[in-house]
Amino acid sequence: MKINCCWIYAISKYGYPPSIPDVYKAIKEMADLGFEYIELEGVRRDNLMEVYRNKEDIKRFCDDLGLKVVNFCPILPDLVSLDAAKRKEALDLFRVGVEIANFFGCTTIQTDSYTPPLEFVGSAPYKEMINYGIQFKVKIDEAFSWSALWGALVDSIAKCNEYAKDAGLKFTLEPRVGEIISNTDALLRLMDAVDDENFGAVLDTAHQHAQKEVLPLSVEKLGHRIYYLHVADNDGRDNLHLGLGKGTVDWDGVFTALKKHRFDGFVAIDVGRVPNIEEEYRASMRFLQEMAERVGL
Repeated sequence: MKINCCWIYAISKYGYPPSIPDVYKAIKEMADLGFEYIELEGVRRDNLMEVYRNKEDIKRFCDDLGLKVVNFCPILPDLVSLDAAKRKEALDLFRVGVEIANFFGCTTIQTDSYTPPLEFVGSAPYKEMINYGIQFKVKIDEAFSWSALWGALVDSIAKCNEYAKDAGLKFTLEPRVGEIISNTDALLRLMDAVDDENFGAVLDTAHQHAQKEVLPLSVEKLGHRIYYLHVADNDGRDNLHLGLGKGTVDWDGVFTALKKHRFDGFVAIDVGRVPNIEEEYRASMRFLQEMAERVGL
């Protein structure tokens, strides 16, 4: 089992997004925790371009620590904007993300489906900081069109996939609570619309458990299209990202199903917004190592 560290570690310690000086702090701490593989993110234009401008120094720093960046995630909510000009700008920025991912020698480049353009009354998902366990209330505008939003999403994801594929990168999307694609079956529908095996899933156990998914069944549905795994635990009532074994996720079922489908991608520890985060990462790493030995993955 190839275990890596999610960028939520850096976000939890240093804010969203971390400044470039804090990026270096987080990467050093990931190495100190015993990781050999890590993720990296670029959030919207300003932070993405900061990462781009500093990519040589960041990679040199990683190389010196014996770390490899295996997944890059450009966070670009305008990919699903109903404004065609904003979508084009986001697609241009995604191509910058592809260049960053290739520079680091990543295996995958990842995106999300982002929050639908609805009027949220009170809290909105992922507006400024990654928040868990919040309730959503929305107003549907008379002019809102689901078919138009779906068309914009499919168009952007198909183009991102082509950019990634041309660069030799697998392209993945992570269903998340409160976003346009929030569950396994929605992702399967999007996969049908894009219709390219280069486009696959990030299976996030915490988000999908909070969506009341039967996680081993999610693995069965997605099968060989799971290209990357985010692992965290919760009680199934909200999308907390707790240490492995601290909730009710059926880990034996998940990893037995993954073994059946010969999953051989990276398993990224995605624990965040918890006390004693370093110890939670160490404990989760031990949990995965024991799971790998028990299941034979």
